[in-house]
Amino acid sequence: MKIIVPMAGRGSRLRPHTLTVPKPLIPIAGKPIVHRLVEDIAKVLNDTIDEIAFIIHESFGKDVEKDLVAIAEKLGAKGTICYQNEALGTAHAILCAKEAMQGPIVVAYADTLFRADFNLDKNADSVIWVKQVEDPSAFGVVKMNEQKQIIDFVEKPKDFVSDLAIIGIYYFKSGETLRSELEYLLDNNIIKGGEYQLTDALENMKQKGMLFMPGQVDEWMDCGNKNVTVDTNNRMLGFLEAEGANYVSSTVVNEGSTIIPPCYIGDNVVLKNATVGPNVSLGNNTVIENATIKNSLVQTNSIIRNANLDNAMVGNHAVYDGKHTSISIGDYSVLE
Repeated sequence: MKIIVPMAGRGSRLRPHTLTVPKPLIPIAGKPIVHRLVEDIAKVLNDTIDEIAFIIHESFGKDVEKDLVAIAEKLGAKGTICYQNEALGTAHAILCAKEAMQGPIVVAYADTLFRADFNLDKNADSVIWVKQVEDPSAFGVVKMNEQKQIIDFVEKPKDFVSDLAIIGIYYFKSGETLRSELEYLLDNNIIKGGEYQLTDALENMKQKGMLFMPGQVDEWMDCGNKNVTVDTNNRMLGFLEAEGANYVSSTVVNEGSTIIPPCYIGDNVVLKNATVGPNVSLGNNTVIENATIKNSLVQTNSIIRNANLDNAMVGNHAVYDGKHTSISIGDYSVLE
């Protein structure tokens, strides 16, 4: 089994945090989004992962590439880096990893996290991960028949056809078949909205009689902007605590401070006269002094003093000393 992860977009809605780090490498509960994503996919697949192909923009740099390869290797897989330097659509992005499209594959967009407990139907030609939503008009949805087979894909329906939204994760029994369909789109310049769309390939496959089945997830968490990313961090900490995985490093220096779980607190964090939690992630080497923090995500090597933070997101190597509560400051920022 191979996993293909298109992630060439920087994530402009999550600025300033994505000015220095691509969105899929932003940590959620102490682990990059894309790392959590491929781990969760591996659990659902219950199969050996041979290769993970990451599709990035070449400008991300060699350090990012090394981090991604390391993520794959932690799952016992080969890490491959592919480039998409022009934003030409979802079909074009996936095809940038065409060398990896052999045998069964999963395509997963690296801006979402999920929790699921279902058995993947590997007899289907394709399985599409879906989540029931209250307002389907904001999403691409699937329509099913009485046999629970997917018979149609509808993008942002104005009239109700289904409340099962496509979350951006797909299984294909044959990577070669998907590659052929994507190549057909590009070879024949089949474009919608100025881009080559995966949904056009899916429609062609459906017209040829291929069987599409849903894989319904229990939780679907977005990382599109600051507020929803902080909320996703909160929810993930709750899931981890329920699984007995609440994490506070043994190297934390605690001087008169209180930790209210669930929290993720990394290595060599210093807490001085602070209250941390609930729902807080603190990256390695961070210092929190004379401060109260809840429902917040702080990355590595940052210093926070004299603050009362709630729904805050702080980047790496930042310094904050102030009265504002719901802040969003990026890497190397100083506010005193």
